[in-house]
Amino acid sequence: MQHDPGSRHVILSGCSGGGKSTLLLELGRRGYATVAEPGRRIVTQEMRGKGRALPWIDLEAFARRAIDMAVADREGMKGAKGWVFFDRGIVDAAVALEHAAGVPVSDTLSRVEPFCRRVFLTPPWPEIFTTDGERQHEMEDAIAEYHRLIDAYDRLGYDPIILPKIDVERRATFVLDRLS
Repeated sequence: MQHDPGSRHVILSGCSGGGKSTLLLELGRRGYATVAEPGRRIVTQEMRGKGRALPWIDLEAFARRAIDMAVADREGMKGAKGWVFFDRGIVDAAVALEHAAGVPVSDTLSRVEPFCRRVFLTPPWPEIFTTDGERQHEMEDAIAEYHRLIDAYDRLGYDPIILPKIDVERRATFVLDRLS
């Protein structure tokens, strides 16, 4: 693999409710730098106030905020050594903006350095999927988003790797083995 900073920045993406955040916690427990999902942070902020940039109210505003946050997250990790794992991030936000407003993903990402070409995607996993105050969409919506993400990562030249439906410890080992 390349050794520029972007090649050490790894995206965890895929189906909502598929275990990304749990995997991120496990990678952090193992000592790797991690960046939490912008979308969850935005929803928490918006719900504390009277915010409207929520995916179920104004997906375009939400996606634009997620892009800005993801750019700042990436900038903040430029000096990190070793692997840095991002729960979703700018590519996923760009896919949401394309879906909401028709802005091509390639336009949004034109100013962004590529990430590690290997992207790890959680597949739809109905047995663990749940809705909550921050995830209000149904499984069918999550699956549609998953297909948009796979399509976008393919179009952008990434190497999507679908994570197996196994416990989080073995999932983390699977990711690290694929990066070595």
